[in-house]
Amino acid sequence: MAATRRRKQGTPVGVEQGAKRVFAWALDWPGWCRSGKTEEQALEALAGYLPRYQAVARQARIALPAEAAERLSVVERVEGSGATDFGVPHEITAADREKLDTDEARRRARLVSAAWRLFDQVAAGAPAELRKGPRGGGRDRDKMVGHVLGAEAAYARTLGIKLPAPELGDREAIEGLRKRILAVLREPSDGEPLTPKGWPVRYAARRIAWHVLDHAWEMQDRSEPQG
Repeated sequence: MAATRRRKQGTPVGVEQGAKRVFAWALDWPGWCRSGKTEEQALEALAGYLPRYQAVARQARIALPAEAAERLSVVERVEGSGATDFGVPHEITAADREKLDTDEARRRARLVSAAWRLFDQVAAGAPAELRKGPRGGGRDRDKMVGHVLGAEAAYARTLGIKLPAPELGDREAIEGLRKRILAVLREPSDGEPLTPKGWPVRYAARRIAWHVLDHAWEMQDRSEPQG
Protein backbone atom coordinates (compact mmCIF):
# COMPACT_ATOMS: atom_id res chain seq x y z
CA MET A 1 0.00 0.00 0.00
CA ALA A 2 2.79 2.45 0.88
CA ALA A 3 4.47 1.94 -2.50
CA THR A 4 1.13 2.44 -4.29
CA ARG A 5 0.52 5.72 -2.45
CA ARG A 6 4.02 6.93 -3.34
CA ARG A 7 3.61 6.26 -7.04
CA LYS A 8 0.47 8.39 -7.18
CA GLN A 9 2.60 11.34 -6.07
CA GLY A 10 5.07 10.90 -8.92
CA THR A 11 8.44 9.16 -8.98
CA PRO A 12 9.15 8.51 -5.28
CA VAL A 13 12.57 9.66 -4.15
CA GLY A 14 14.56 9.26 -0.95
CA VAL A 15 17.10 11.84 0.23
CA GLU A 16 20.10 11.31 2.52
CA GLN A 17 21.38 14.60 3.91
CA GLY A 18 25.00 14.77 4.98
CA ALA A 19 26.95 17.82 6.14
CA LYS A 20 28.75 18.21 2.80
CA ARG A 21 26.95 15.87 0.41
CA VAL A 22 23.36 14.87 -0.30
CA PHE A 23 22.19 11.73 -2.08
CA ALA A 24 18.88 11.36 -3.90
CA TRP A 25 17.62 8.06 -5.28
CA ALA A 26 14.48 6.70 -6.93
CA LEU A 27 12.93 4.25 -4.49
CA ASP A 28 11.56 1.94 -7.19
CA TRP A 29 14.63 1.95 -9.45
CA PRO A 30 17.75 0.42 -7.84
CA GLY A 31 20.87 2.24 -8.99
CA TRP A 32 19.19 5.45 -10.16
CA CYS A 33 20.95 7.53 -7.54
CA ARG A 34 23.05 10.69 -7.67
CA SER A 35 24.52 13.20 -5.26
CA GLY A 36 25.17 16.92 -4.94
CA LYS A 37 26.21 19.50 -2.39
CA THR A 38 22.55 20.33 -1.69
CA GLU A 39 19.23 18.51 -2.02
CA GLU A 40 18.36 20.64 -5.03
CA GLN A 41 21.62 19.75 -6.76
CA ALA A 42 21.19 16.07 -5.96
CA LEU A 43 17.68 16.07 -7.43
CA GLU A 44 18.89 17.92 -10.53
CA ALA A 45 21.65 15.35 -10.98
CA LEU A 46 19.18 12.50 -10.51
CA ALA A 47 16.89 13.94 -13.18
CA GLY A 48 19.83 14.52 -15.50
CA TYR A 49 20.91 10.89 -15.29
CA LEU A 50 17.55 9.49 -16.38
CA PRO A 51 18.73 8.87 -19.98
CA ARG A 52 21.74 6.94 -18.69
CA TYR A 53 19.63 4.91 -16.29
CA GLN A 54 17.14 4.14 -19.06
CA ALA A 55 19.90 2.04 -20.66
CA VAL A 56 19.77 -0.16 -17.55
CA ALA A 57 15.97 -0.38 -17.66
CA ARG A 58 16.17 -1.39 -21.33
CA GLN A 59 18.70 -4.10 -20.48
CA ALA A 60 16.21 -5.38 -17.90
CA ARG A 61 13.31 -5.00 -20.36
CA ILE A 62 11.43 -2.78 -17.95
CA ALA A 63 9.78 0.39 -19.22
CA LEU A 64 10.94 3.62 -17.61
CA PRO A 65 8.93 6.61 -18.91
CA ALA A 66 10.83 9.65 -20.15
CA GLU A 67 8.66 11.85 -17.93
CA ALA A 68 9.81 10.01 -14.78
CA ALA A 69 12.39 12.73 -14.11
CA GLU A 70 9.77 15.45 -14.39
CA ARG A 71 7.76 14.13 -11.44
CA LEU A 72 10.35 13.52 -8.73
CA SER A 73 8.64 13.49 -5.33
CA VAL A 74 10.68 13.32 -2.12
CA VAL A 75 8.80 10.98 0.20
CA GLU A 76 11.50 10.32 2.80
CA ARG A 77 14.50 12.20 4.15
CA VAL A 78 17.13 10.70 6.42
CA GLU A 79 20.10 12.25 8.19
CA GLY A 80 23.41 11.14 6.78
CA SER A 81 26.79 10.57 8.41
CA GLY A 82 30.47 10.73 7.65
CA ALA A 83 29.95 7.93 5.13
CA THR A 84 27.50 10.14 3.25
CA ASP A 85 30.06 12.92 2.98
CA PHE A 86 32.70 10.37 1.96
CA GLY A 87 30.50 9.47 -1.02
CA VAL A 88 28.30 6.51 -0.03
CA PRO A 89 24.47 6.37 0.28
CA HIS A 90 24.91 4.62 3.59
CA GLU A 91 21.73 5.02 5.65
CA ILE A 92 18.97 2.42 5.72
CA THR A 93 15.56 4.07 5.54
CA ALA A 94 12.00 3.15 6.43
CA ALA A 95 11.33 2.51 2.73
CA ASP A 96 14.21 0.01 2.69
CA ARG A 97 12.41 -1.97 5.39
CA GLU A 98 9.15 -2.34 3.51
CA LYS A 99 8.01 -5.82 2.51
CA LEU A 100 8.68 -7.16 -0.98
CA ASP A 101 6.37 -9.54 -2.82
CA THR A 102 7.74 -12.00 -5.37
CA ASP A 103 6.96 -9.91 -8.46
CA GLU A 104 8.60 -6.77 -7.13
CA ALA A 105 11.60 -8.67 -5.78
CA ARG A 106 12.19 -10.23 -9.19
CA ARG A 107 11.77 -6.86 -10.91
CA ARG A 108 14.44 -5.30 -8.73
CA ALA A 109 16.76 -8.26 -9.22
CA ARG A 110 16.44 -7.83 -12.99
CA LEU A 111 17.58 -4.23 -12.65
CA VAL A 112 20.58 -5.23 -10.55
CA SER A 113 21.49 -7.88 -13.13
CA ALA A 114 21.14 -5.29 -15.89
CA ALA A 115 23.47 -2.94 -14.00
CA TRP A 116 26.10 -5.70 -13.96
CA ARG A 117 25.68 -6.28 -17.70
CA LEU A 118 26.11 -2.59 -18.42
CA PHE A 119 29.21 -2.45 -16.22
CA ASP A 120 30.73 -5.43 -18.04
CA GLN A 121 29.99 -3.87 -21.44
CA VAL A 122 31.56 -0.56 -20.42
CA ALA A 123 34.64 -2.28 -18.99
CA ALA A 124 35.06 -4.37 -22.15
CA GLY A 125 35.13 -1.24 -24.28
CA ALA A 126 37.20 0.98 -21.98
CA PRO A 127 40.93 1.60 -22.38
CA ALA A 128 43.19 0.11 -19.73
CA GLU A 129 44.40 3.58 -18.77
CA LEU A 130 41.55 5.97 -18.02
CA ARG A 131 41.69 9.74 -18.22
CA LYS A 132 42.58 11.20 -14.84
CA GLY A 133 40.02 13.04 -12.76
CA PRO A 134 40.03 16.82 -12.24
CA ARG A 135 42.64 16.48 -9.47
CA GLY A 136 44.74 13.95 -11.33
CA GLY A 137 43.37 10.91 -9.50
CA GLY A 138 41.10 7.96 -10.12
CA ARG A 139 41.54 4.23 -10.63
CA ASP A 140 42.40 2.80 -14.03
CA ARG A 141 40.09 0.22 -15.59
CA ASP A 142 41.37 -3.02 -14.06
CA LYS A 143 41.72 -1.53 -10.59
CA MET A 144 38.19 -0.18 -10.82
CA VAL A 145 36.82 -3.57 -11.88
CA GLY A 146 38.73 -5.25 -9.05
CA HIS A 147 37.36 -2.70 -6.59
CA VAL A 148 33.78 -3.39 -7.69
CA LEU A 149 34.26 -7.16 -7.41
CA GLY A 150 35.74 -6.83 -3.93
CA ALA A 151 32.88 -4.62 -2.81
CA GLU A 152 30.30 -7.08 -4.12
CA ALA A 153 31.82 -9.92 -2.12
CA ALA A 154 31.60 -7.71 0.98
CA TYR A 155 28.02 -6.69 0.16
CA ALA A 156 27.09 -10.35 -0.33
CA ARG A 157 28.04 -11.09 3.26
CA THR A 158 25.31 -8.73 4.44
CA LEU A 159 22.88 -11.16 2.74
CA GLY A 160 24.42 -14.26 4.31
CA ILE A 161 26.59 -15.17 1.29
CA LYS A 162 30.19 -15.95 2.15
CA LEU A 163 32.34 -16.20 -0.96
CA PRO A 164 35.80 -14.77 -1.65
CA ALA A 165 36.14 -11.82 -3.97
CA PRO A 166 36.55 -13.13 -7.53
CA GLU A 167 39.85 -12.60 -9.26
CA LEU A 168 39.90 -10.22 -12.18
CA GLY A 169 38.91 -12.13 -15.32
CA ASP A 170 37.60 -15.22 -13.49
CA ARG A 171 34.19 -15.25 -15.17
CA GLU A 172 33.11 -18.45 -13.46
CA ALA A 173 33.71 -16.99 -9.99
CA ILE A 174 32.18 -13.64 -10.93
CA GLU A 175 29.02 -15.24 -12.32
CA GLY A 176 28.86 -17.60 -9.35
CA LEU A 177 28.87 -14.70 -6.89
CA ARG A 178 26.31 -12.74 -8.87
CA LYS A 179 23.98 -15.73 -9.18
CA ARG A 180 24.09 -16.24 -5.41
CA ILE A 181 23.26 -12.57 -4.82
CA LEU A 182 20.43 -12.59 -7.36
CA ALA A 183 18.96 -15.74 -5.83
CA VAL A 184 18.54 -13.82 -2.57
CA LEU A 185 17.31 -10.61 -4.17
CA ARG A 186 14.61 -12.47 -6.14
CA GLU A 187 12.94 -13.88 -3.04
CA PRO A 188 10.05 -12.11 -1.28
CA SER A 189 11.07 -10.35 1.92
CA ASP A 190 9.42 -9.22 5.14
CA GLY A 191 11.78 -6.24 5.19
CA GLU A 192 14.05 -7.59 7.91
CA PRO A 193 17.79 -8.21 7.36
CA LEU A 194 18.67 -11.82 6.60
CA THR A 195 21.66 -11.83 8.94
CA PRO A 196 22.53 -10.05 12.20
CA LYS A 197 23.79 -6.56 11.31
CA GLY A 198 22.96 -7.33 7.67
CA TRP A 199 21.03 -5.33 5.10
CA PRO A 200 17.34 -5.45 4.19
CA VAL A 201 16.91 -6.77 0.66
CA ARG A 202 15.60 -3.47 -0.74
CA TYR A 203 18.63 -1.62 0.56
CA ALA A 204 21.02 -4.31 -0.70
CA ALA A 205 19.59 -4.03 -4.21
CA ARG A 206 19.88 -0.25 -4.35
CA ARG A 207 23.33 -0.16 -2.77
CA ILE A 208 24.76 -2.84 -5.07
CA ALA A 209 23.23 -1.30 -8.19
CA TRP A 210 24.34 2.21 -7.17
CA HIS A 211 27.95 1.11 -6.71
CA VAL A 212 28.07 -0.78 -10.00
CA LEU A 213 26.52 2.05 -12.01
CA ASP A 214 28.46 4.81 -10.28
CA HIS A 215 31.68 3.18 -11.47
CA ALA A 216 30.27 2.20 -14.88
CA TRP A 217 29.34 5.82 -15.55
CA GLU A 218 32.66 7.05 -14.20
CA MET A 219 34.46 4.63 -16.50
CA GLN A 220 32.41 5.85 -19.46
CA ASP A 221 33.19 9.47 -18.68
CA ARG A 222 36.88 8.86 -18.14
CA SER A 223 37.18 6.79 -21.31
CA GLU A 224 36.31 9.85 -23.37
CA PRO A 225 39.13 12.19 -24.45
CA GLN A 226 39.36 15.53 -22.69
CA GLY A 227 37.39 18.05 -24.72
